[in-house]
Amino acid sequence: MPDLSALIDRIAQHIGAHYVLTSPEDMAPYLVEERGLYHGTAPAVVRPGSTEEVAFVVAACHEAGVRIVPQGGNTGLVGGQMPAGELVLSLSRLDRIRNVDPVDMTMTVEAGCILDVVHHAAEAVGCLFPLHIASQGSCQIGGNLSTNAGGTAVLRYGNAKELVLGLEVVLADGTVWNGLKRLRKNNAGYDLRQLFLGSEGTLGIITAAVLKLYPQPAQRVTAFAGVPDPKAALALLGRFRAEAGDALTTFELMVSFGLETVLAHMPGTVRPLAEKYPWYVLIELSAPTRAFDLGALMEAGLGAGMEDGLVLDATIASSEAQAAALWRLREDMSEAQKHEGGSIKHDVSVPVSRVPEFLERALALVEAAMPGLRPCPFGHVGDGNIHFNLSQPVGMAKADFIKEWERFNRIVHDVVTDMDGSIAAEHGIGDLKRRELAHYADPVALELMHRLKHALDPEGTLNPGKVIAG
Repeated sequence: MPDLSALIDRIAQHIGAHYVLTSPEDMAPYLVEERGLYHGTAPAVVRPGSTEEVAFVVAACHEAGVRIVPQGGNTGLVGGQMPAGELVLSLSRLDRIRNVDPVDMTMTVEAGCILDVVHHAAEAVGCLFPLHIASQGSCQIGGNLSTNAGGTAVLRYGNAKELVLGLEVVLADGTVWNGLKRLRKNNAGYDLRQLFLGSEGTLGIITAAVLKLYPQPAQRVTAFAGVPDPKAALALLGRFRAEAGDALTTFELMVSFGLETVLAHMPGTVRPLAEKYPWYVLIELSAPTRAFDLGALMEAGLGAGMEDGLVLDATIASSEAQAAALWRLREDMSEAQKHEGGSIKHDVSVPVSRVPEFLERALALVEAAMPGLRPCPFGHVGDGNIHFNLSQPVGMAKADFIKEWERFNRIVHDVVTDMDGSIAAEHGIGDLKRRELAHYADPVALELMHRLKHALDPEGTLNPGKVIAG
């Protein structure tokens, strides 16, 4: 057995005793995740303040045979940041913005930077960093990159891994790879970035990144519309894509039950349309120029949609405050579901063209499997990612409902796999979906993952038991 006390003392001497937490009270915030599904245990939480200190901690743990769970803002939804007896390495003190260059259109940031801080730093030089997710006020960029976060602007800008030019990574033995290049073109050997982006801290610990910046939008138009069904939503998406091109930034879909839940439980929210409709879409157009009128483009698109029966009613925000109010109806949906009891969640994707088919098939199967079940599908229909969440039947005990998670996983994930989709669209695998990945993934792909893990972390030091077993 490794001598944990000696290791912890050694780390404390190097990074400062104040940054090594061992009391239950101090460690508590690091040992439970947002939804309360996981409660971790750890001998200590260490909070290094630089890449050099991260490398020292990792090297010391590697030498002592002690395993590590890297942790960012602790906003992950699949348990990837939760320890099961391992040392927690928090990146929260690596929070410096090292460089912002509006000519290169890049920003070099450390892993512990809060996403909203990154947004504001980009805005200060007239630029945009387009990764937007509900937890952006507390999540950290290192966690965003290690899980390949998605969000509401993937339709226009892509996932997190598409917003990165370079990385700095501490490897499992404490070696530091400095790949912080600000180059748009670099074909000098293998693209090592892609090994670590989306690997959830199992292959290396991201300590800094060079992020891509974009021109700040000169105009933005937001609309909320009622639609009869997902087929109509998909047809409307096609219309806007054809007419607006890259100006189409967001196209979100939500079911009526989801909107009603937000209106019932989230103070200050307001019904956007006079009547209730079966489904809704949130649409946003944005452009870095005023060369054409996005408001007129939105009006024309919605008007044509009404004439063809794709849109039942719609409203266009006339101010930033109204736009923010419409966005709240989408962004508060996950939080609102907590007030309806237990929720079994699926973060899945299928080809965009098959979203209506997926919803039709999956809804029929889950409703047949449990009478009274209240499905709450919503999400990024523009990129094929649906959060297929299931709220418990009224009156059912939450604990009894949560026990059905595995059964509903099989129902939903069977449909997703049959449609050539993914069981993990933007939240990652972590611990929650590790067994699902083993069940559904191509055997060759799994074998390659195991080879990569063994090659980069042969002793299993980094985030053991996450993503893949062993």
